Amino acid sequence: MSVVHERTTPRPLTRPPRRPPRPSRRATASGLWPYLLVAPAVLGMLYLLLYPLARAVLISFQDFGLRQLILGDARFTGLDNYATLLSDARFWTVVRRTFLFMAINVVLIMVLATLVALMVERLGRFGRAAVLSALVLAWAMPVVAATTVFQWLFHSEFGIVNHALTGLGFTSFEGYPWLAHGPAAFAILITLVVWQSVPFAAITLYSALTTVPTELYEAARIDGASSSRVFRSVTLPIVRPIFMLVLSLEVIWTFKAFVQIWVMTRGGPGDATTILPVYAVQTALSGQHYDLGSAASMVTVLLMSGVLVFYFRQMFRQEAEL
Repeated sequence: MSVVHERTTPRPLTRPPRRPPRPSRRATASGLWPYLLVAPAVLGMLYLLLYPLARAVLISFQDFGLRQLILGDARFTGLDNYATLLSDARFWTVVRRTFLFMAINVVLIMVLATLVALMVERLGRFGRAAVLSALVLAWAMPVVAATTVFQWLFHSEFGIVNHALTGLGFTSFEGYPWLAHGPAAFAILITLVVWQSVPFAAITLYSALTTVPTELYEAARIDGASSSRVFRSVTLPIVRPIFMLVLSLEVIWTFKAFVQIWVMTRGGPGDATTILPVYAVQTALSGQHYDLGSAASMVTVLLMSGVLVFYFRQMFRQEAEL
């Protein structure tokens, strides 16, 4: 009688899974340290940006004048301030002038900035450095200083513009009061805003143009494409995101232009250069109607947001088509 022993393979020893090590206190502290460093800047930004906005929204729903500013006994009036504002014919005139001011400025800025960026791209090293340096210097000039220089240029008695035009034979411009005529003052402000805004847009667009591969230009020229065709079919599709970003920023900056207008004309003569930010300040300061001024500011924010939403929708639609 034989006993057959079955050979069995020993089972491998399995160890229970180890628990992941708990992070040490030093590792936890090192992970929180970047957030602690950023926290003061974030909190300061929230206080300086969000608190004034929330305060303006609150005041726009209150009866808030000089008495309420001192004593603090403001009462809520609902939408009465907005109803008063929207029923004012002068307000709608200012709205139309604001959109006209923004449209003219944005078109001129983007056209001139694109032309300057294309020119800089074709210059040599010395010419490129000279033009970019001039753009940076113009961009770095403070707004109030630039506005004061323009006031001197167009001064009725001592301005160099009148002197130059008179010297060229245009005697009708001798002592011409530029800032006393509405269309002339409006055109001067547009010139000032365009002069201040083109450098940033041109430098940004030039930076985008440097990212276009030269091989695409060479292939397009071999195929016989003209310069305009190369720009439309090669350059513009590649730099379109940066172009739309600059366009959106210029819409914001020109829509809320205030310092140039307030320093040079304070919205005059009459209401010829009054746009929504100037109208809001005028409303708040004349008679201390801070509630109506806050309501005008909120309407300005809503209108500007609507314009930006429209542009972003167009940009996303174009990206989806591409």
